[in-house]
Amino acid sequence: MGPNRAVEWAAAWVASMAGDSVARTNDVGFFRAICPPNSSDSLLPLSAALWSLMSSDRRQFLQRLAVGAAAVSSVPSLLHAAPRLGEPNPDPIDTLAAEFDDATLTAADPEWDTSWTKKVTGKHRALFDVPGVSGGAGVFRAGLWAKQYADVFKMPASELSAVIVLRHEGIILAMNQAFWDEYKVGKRNKVRDGDDKKTTKNPVLAPPTEAGKPEPPFNAYMLEQQIARGVVVLACNLAFGGCVRAVMKQDKTPQPEARAKAISMLVPGIILQPSGIFADVLAQQSGCAFVAAS
Repeated sequence: MGPNRAVEWAAAWVASMAGDSVARTNDVGFFRAICPPNSSDSLLPLSAALWSLMSSDRRQFLQRLAVGAAAVSSVPSLLHAAPRLGEPNPDPIDTLAAEFDDATLTAADPEWDTSWTKKVTGKHRALFDVPGVSGGAGVFRAGLWAKQYADVFKMPASELSAVIVLRHEGIILAMNQAFWDEYKVGKRNKVRDGDDKKTTKNPVLAPPTEAGKPEPPFNAYMLEQQIARGVVVLACNLAFGGCVRAVMKQDKTPQPEARAKAISMLVPGIILQPSGIFADVLAQQSGCAFVAAS
């Protein structure tokens, strides 16, 4: 994992927790927890710089974060968490302070739904982190894991708990097909399906089954079908800001209305979280093994 991604993960988690009393300790163990197992320990000292910027006052913290990041010349965008729809290779948000103080963050629900943790009760638990589209592979791998464990260990579905986190560029997988059609998501982002072909369809949503024909077996791995089976699917609110801005730009509508519309076009059953990293850490604290799925 490169240093830019390590800083991105660490700072996103700090920002999510900055207003909570729990985030008041200079413990690099927190940062080790959110990095994949193969992450280099040489990246951990980055935590000290981030924690030194912590403040009980959120705005002061954000301002200090922006100033501190400016000194790290090797990190052009510390928290590139919200891709802008319509750009195949999204540019970073103009400034760090703007990203953290984005209206999509401050206008979010005051109370986040973390009740999903009570559903993570299986003997075997896995978190599938999906920061990219990758033809939907990250979502499909969650379904494949569940099937293989059930087949190999002859266990019921009740003993398996899967959590999928859609974040960064993977946020567009959380949007329904109507959103993809209206905002030309596939074309503007040059999305490819599982066969590496250009597509305008959300690759993790099953197409309608033709009348008189059986449902294709692979549909069992699709997002809505997994949600129906009890898989927990979470979406990053920071990255979701890109979807909100797409609505604002195309519809020429104020942020509150645009956010409400974008939320209405999330795939049913998906739960927004303060950030994808927040969701990743909470899932691991609930006993899930981390899987870099895309």
